[in-house]
Amino acid sequence: QRLLAEGKSLAEAVRDGTVGVVRAVLTTAAVAALGFLPMALAQGAGSEVQRPLATAVAVGIAFGALTTLLVFPGLMRAMLRAPEPAAEPLPPLTTVAGPA
Repeated sequence: QRLLAEGKSLAEAVRDGTVGVVRAVLTTAAVAALGFLPMALAQGAGSEVQRPLATAVAVGIAFGALTTLLVFPGLMRAMLRAPEPAAEPLPPLTTVAGPA
């Protein structure tokens, strides 16, 4: 909203907003995914449960980060797009009474 208030076009505002958060999103996702690395490489007791769980969580974190960076800007652009005015005004509604 701030970038739009500064007079930037919708496309510029979405692009600049996305560029501004890329490093934060990728760093957060990478650190979170790396936190599961010891669990994914575990060999001891219980590792047969830990490894698939750690893999699923790490892949989910990576998928969430990519979704945030690739899908969310498009959704924001679609939601913030100003509606186009109708070509001509619609006629007033009329009510017709039917049989009772």
